[in-house]
Amino acid sequence: MAQPDFWTDQSKAKNFAQELDLLKSQVSEWEKFEKDLKELEEMAEMAKNEGDKGLEGDLKLKFNDLKALFEHIRLGTFLSGKYDKNDAFMSIHAGAGGVDAQDWAEMLLRMYLRFAEKNKFKVNILDQSRGSEAGVKSTVLEVVGPYAYGYLKCEAGVHRLVRLSPFNPAHTRETSFALVEVLPAIPQEQFKLNMADIEIEAKTSRGHGGQSVNTTYSAIRATHRPTGTSVTIQNERSQTQNKEQALKILSAKLAALEEEKQRAEKLALRGEFQSAEWGNQIRSYVLHPYKMVKDHRTGYETSDAESVLDGSLDEFVKSYLEHSRK
Repeated sequence: MAQPDFWTDQSKAKNFAQELDLLKSQVSEWEKFEKDLKELEEMAEMAKNEGDKGLEGDLKLKFNDLKALFEHIRLGTFLSGKYDKNDAFMSIHAGAGGVDAQDWAEMLLRMYLRFAEKNKFKVNILDQSRGSEAGVKSTVLEVVGPYAYGYLKCEAGVHRLVRLSPFNPAHTRETSFALVEVLPAIPQEQFKLNMADIEIEAKTSRGHGGQSVNTTYSAIRATHRPTGTSVTIQNERSQTQNKEQALKILSAKLAALEEEKQRAEKLALRGEFQSAEWGNQIRSYVLHPYKMVKDHRTGYETSDAESVLDGSLDEFVKSYLEHSRK
């Protein structure tokens, strides 16, 4: 970074600066852990020599803080995948089930927004299609922060909700589904698009205010002709910005397709391959007749459904990362 021509390539320089910040953060965490551990040892020795029972409470508090910091650092050692440290794109799609499914998709959106807030990730809503009565049909998010993809990749798949429906007079027990897709944001130098294979279409985009209100010609659909993969982005920003975001997400989708192809080939040889389709739910959220959230991949479950839906996903992330290392 000290080279005089370092900032000539702004994009490359920015990535290097982010890498430096990340490395500094990791080193400072270990330094803090070592410093706090030494202080804890000294406090324990003092309490032992002086027979000071009053220090016992302080020792327990400091030990619990140190244990939590160590657990955070330990979990970080599992995030060594190719794209784990990258930002993430997340899409949420309501399944069959009408208003109940759309409301469930919005509940998941809120859950992930709260999770991002707790982890100090920045979230940009890139595209959203709201339901006519309630909830959302689909939404696309950009989650920005160190290891955003590494922490969120375990959320990809079908999420199932069982509850008493608030949208019918009888309040019958209903089951709703939503599909969550998670992709890493990939810098251009890591995955270059062949623009000759990309078809760009400009479409009308409806802004806030209802039907035919604030209609603009800014929505962009980017389609990769060889695979048929397409991305549509529309919001209140310019056509140029929508195109930029669409191409970023398309790059992520194509990179994920290539990774999935390689993974499927390896797992097929071992007879273990299972695609992430609607029938393969990863987690169930039961709110009636009892309360339970269970991850079907790891077996981890909790009865504190309210906390989970309020963004407390740490234990699910932890169990997934540990399970995937086995």
